[in-house]
Amino acid sequence: MNNFMGEQQEYIDELRGLYVSEGEVNSILQNPLSGFNSDPIIDSELEHIETITGKINQRKEHSIQNGKELRLQLLSDRFHLKSVEIDILLIALASEFDLRYEKLYSYLQNDVTKKWPQVDLAIHLLFPSIEERIQGREYFSPDAPLIRNRIIHLVNNDPENMSSLVSNFIKVDERIVNFLTGSDEIEPGIRDFSTVIEPKSPGNVLISGENGKSRITELITWHSRLTDPLILYLYGAYGVGKKTTSDVFCSELDMPLLRVDSRVLTGEKSIDTLTCIIREAILQHSYLYFEGFDILFKDEGSEFPLNILINTLDSFNGWIFLSGEEPWEPKNVLKKHRFIRYAFSLPDFPLRKQLWRTFLDRKDHVSMNDDVDAEVLANKFKFSGGQIKDAILTASTIAIMNNPVECTLSLFDLYQGCKAQSNKNLATLARKIEPFHSWDDLVLPEDSIEQLKEVSGNIRYTGTVYHDWGFDRKLSLGKGLNILFSGPSGTGKTMAAGIIAREVGLDLYKIDLSSIISKYIGETEKNLKKIFMEAETSNAILFFDEADALFGKRSEVKDSHDRYANIETNYLLQKMEEHDGIVILATNFKKNMDEAFLRRLHYTIEFPFPDDKHREEIWNQIFPEETPVENGIDFRFLARFKITGGNIRNIALNAAFLAAGDSHIITMEHIIRAVKREFQKMGKLCTQGEFGKYHALVK
Repeated sequence: MNNFMGEQQEYIDELRGLYVSEGEVNSILQNPLSGFNSDPIIDSELEHIETITGKINQRKEHSIQNGKELRLQLLSDRFHLKSVEIDILLIALASEFDLRYEKLYSYLQNDVTKKWPQVDLAIHLLFPSIEERIQGREYFSPDAPLIRNRIIHLVNNDPENMSSLVSNFIKVDERIVNFLTGSDEIEPGIRDFSTVIEPKSPGNVLISGENGKSRITELITWHSRLTDPLILYLYGAYGVGKKTTSDVFCSELDMPLLRVDSRVLTGEKSIDTLTCIIREAILQHSYLYFEGFDILFKDEGSEFPLNILINTLDSFNGWIFLSGEEPWEPKNVLKKHRFIRYAFSLPDFPLRKQLWRTFLDRKDHVSMNDDVDAEVLANKFKFSGGQIKDAILTASTIAIMNNPVECTLSLFDLYQGCKAQSNKNLATLARKIEPFHSWDDLVLPEDSIEQLKEVSGNIRYTGTVYHDWGFDRKLSLGKGLNILFSGPSGTGKTMAAGIIAREVGLDLYKIDLSSIISKYIGETEKNLKKIFMEAETSNAILFFDEADALFGKRSEVKDSHDRYANIETNYLLQKMEEHDGIVILATNFKKNMDEAFLRRLHYTIEFPFPDDKHREEIWNQIFPEETPVENGIDFRFLARFKITGGNIRNIALNAAFLAAGDSHIITMEHIIRAVKREFQKMGKLCTQGEFGKYHALVK
């Protein structure tokens, strides 16, 4: 007998880890897993459970009264869990804190490999009757709070075979385990795209101005009378105050804010990610803010329909802030939330001056030169508050790099900082021109020069006239500056545009018409819309060369092509009228321009074909000082050739190359030979009447 018992014990020892004996289970049950000594059993197990439950509730109330945070109670309150759902959670949670529960679950489920509780075990433990067990299945349905909020997961142990609901294991989500143990660290899957902003006062300066403050206060007061939560869509250019506004809301409502980069929702598992974000906001007891939300309806490659996203967002019970640059509104899909669209515009001239002064005063570690003028900066750069901050930061960095020892912030440094904020996307739609000419390089009639200088003054004092002197209240549209340069090719239109840009300190972008005009219906308007949208915040001068291709006369409608061509022209007229920036158009044929468009121009400046006097002046200054030129060049004779300044520039450059390969000094012969090549390119004959005594050089 002793031998038999010994052999049996050896067999059990061999199965250790694969077998849970009844004695081991009794030993576990006799030693409380919780670590606390239990009260002796009174009359029945039920009475014992009720006694323990009462003690737990007493301890819970005492802890709450003393301000102690009970994470399980918080979880129950924030997700509105029933007591039976808490019991399900605790059954699944037990083995997360004590591995001995794995042996108990293996024993109860008659399988040593089943270390997690199955749905079947939870149902049998919590629901005594068949009817209750059938109803208990609803707590594990996809719409049940535990499953919908991803508090627990149902894990299929054999994914290759279809298994019943009750055979799935119950696993508590790791983020929930961390929350219950006191961690507020954001879910790893969204951590790189999210941050929690605690409610605090945003400061004395709101970059949307005093009017923005009062509108926000009114909106909060109005909504405080309502019971429905709000979805507030904040839209406008970068830096106009969308984040600051959401901070003000949350400060007034005394709620944290979970701020999320909307790019996290552009992946393949967008809805899963959004569900995690909503759960995180509930765990953080915060409102939601989605930055750059318009990427989801601008991106044609989005992985899911927008209405599914909105439906999922609508399941969140708190306030939701969405930010973007373009206007948008959901289409009748909201059930819980009210929707409000809140537009932000760029600050006007007085507010820009205030923002420049305020933010410059905060640069205590960098002294400023006397030439720094907030009014000049506010007038020249139509920046948002955020762009002003960024420009000053960039300018300060430039100043420190230039002179780390005695660092002073100059107006030039601030110009450089401002240009770094402008034109971030415009360069993809147009070509930047680097101006290097001055007024002395421009050869035009005196009246044309005066008009060009008036244009520079108009740009420089826009803020003073429109805002300080009140003209903005007289004009609803047309506050931009539209200028037409007309004249033959090569008469200096592009040079003049560059001189104005250099004079006022703005960048110049030349629009490539080949990339704008499209044969496909509607594409030209889309391209123009992109350009004008970028120009709104680029603070650059737009230069349309050969503008009659876009701004030409509207034709009589004979077919669909004419109709759509006229639509493009009308659309362009509208955008020009709405645009607050500077647009220069150049045309060789003013007579081809649409009359309705000409009426909208502020300046029309003629660039005439140069006469003998102006051509001689161009010849006299065409060669750089460093260029070796033979004395006695007959510029008066060269001025007889009826060509434009552009032709003269080509001739001078070609003559320089001829001389570089010959005598290394430019002679009259080199210039005449270059004139011959230019005439050949233009299709003109080299006659003796034009070349006179130099005709022999061109034979």
